[in-house]
Amino acid sequence: MNLWLPTPTDLTLLPDEIHVWRIELDQSEPQLQNLAATLSSDEMARAERFYFQEHRQRFIAGRGILRTILGRYLSIQPLQVQFNYQHRGKPVLADAFANTGLAFNLSHSQGLGLCAVNCTRPIGVDLEYIRPMSDLETLAKRFFLPREYEMLRSLSPSEQQEVFFRYWTCKEAYLKATGDGLAQLEQVEVSLTLTEPAKLQISEDWSLFELLPANNYVAAVAIENFDWHLKCWQY
Repeated sequence: MNLWLPTPTDLTLLPDEIHVWRIELDQSEPQLQNLAATLSSDEMARAERFYFQEHRQRFIAGRGILRTILGRYLSIQPLQVQFNYQHRGKPVLADAFANTGLAFNLSHSQGLGLCAVNCTRPIGVDLEYIRPMSDLETLAKRFFLPREYEMLRSLSPSEQQEVFFRYWTCKEAYLKATGDGLAQLEQVEVSLTLTEPAKLQISEDWSLFELLPANNYVAAVAIENFDWHLKCWQY
């Protein structure tokens, strides 16, 4: 389990640092109202399209807290944060903030979210709640490479669940950092064991960090180059 530190009063992001924020998405009604007031009209329209109230509230919390976090790095109000969207829908900061170099990525699962921030390189984060899946082997055979699939099959059912989601988060974190979609999932090879951290088996230089943000959760952060210092904050 990673050590999630309280938010510092003086928040500084150094060039060799990655900041990962743990976000509780189940907020009180007053908090949700405050967060909703920071969203743009298109974000509120998107929130209203969720059928279930729980999903709508978690979207508002995630986006509002993301704006609050980015606003701290940019020294502006949350409402002033502006986004552009890449062709696969990935949000990035608008061109007006290009000179800051600030890059971020957001992932959420159930009532938890993670936001990863860096000031020099595109970054990807993925978070998954470990849950039983009836089609686990079918998905692994479709999206994993033969060595990964065979490694998974050699484990007990309870071990398979955790390792499946470890593979999945590592692959997706990398694809989110590069901007590629899930169609490339089976082309990203990851090496891991029950006791050793995961590594990306690719020709380029990439760092991969596995995180345990809470019980029954796994997560991964991917970023180009090495020698990064990871700091984990609790929002």
